[in-house]
Amino acid sequence: MRHRRTRYARASIQTGDGSVTSTKEQQRRVRDYRARRTVHEGKQRRLKRDNVIAIAAVVVVGTLAGLGQWWYADSQPTDDAASASESPAPTDEATASEAVPDPSLAEGREWTGSLTINGVELGIQLDGAAAPQAVSAVINDIQTGYYAGKTCHRLTTADRFEVLQCGSLDGTGAGDPDYQYGPIENAPADDVYVAGTIAMARAGGDANSNGHQFFIVYGDTDIPADAAGGYTVIGSVTSGLDQLVTDVISAGTTPDPTTGVAPEDGAPLNPVTIDAATVE
Repeated sequence: MRHRRTRYARASIQTGDGSVTSTKEQQRRVRDYRARRTVHEGKQRRLKRDNVIAIAAVVVVGTLAGLGQWWYADSQPTDDAASASESPAPTDEATASEAVPDPSLAEGREWTGSLTINGVELGIQLDGAAAPQAVSAVINDIQTGYYAGKTCHRLTTADRFEVLQCGSLDGTGAGDPDYQYGPIENAPADDVYVAGTIAMARAGGDANSNGHQFFIVYGDTDIPADAAGGYTVIGSVTSGLDQLVTDVISAGTTPDPTTGVAPEDGAPLNPVTIDAATVE
């Protein structure tokens, strides 16, 4: 019987599409597959890590936002007459004093000028002899244009507690930590701030926390002195106060959204803005 010689083909592996691939080629593909898998697994690990970091960042941001909301709410005006013009004190005393003008800027004399609020021009007089540090600071703010465009964020309407507070750095009255100073100057001994008085706002119990904020007294007001004393009186409104009451103050405060009742101490119903300020 003659044996038919069988020709053995080179070892091969058949792929799914019916083509024939050599062992070396298949080994190369296996290596490539493993390399791709390693890269993929690395990406998955990095993705998980990035997700963890992102979640942590969201938690931190949320926490800070919550603290910011708490600080804002905690720093708003209260109905306590003793805190009629308070604003939080700075946390960094060095930073708070580095921009304060020298008291000599007030020149120890009276200054006259104007303060325009919502189109109402008020004549003003500042007493540089009675309150040299505070008047110097206000003169500097006026001359550098700080007050133009700033708002009056607080209005009180209770009997014997009638003030309009203005000049906050951020428009909320939350304090001016980049610019605060002392001491208290020219505060009334009887704690009575007569109509037309212009005085500086400060934090309760802190004589060195005067800043940009001031308040205009539009009706005789009693503000009891606290542990630090009274409030620095820098001067007075000499004209236009009645018009300010008629055009701006009379609108009252913003009603409480839950009760519909306008508080005696709160934000003005209509936005109140300082249009311009001059002094000479």
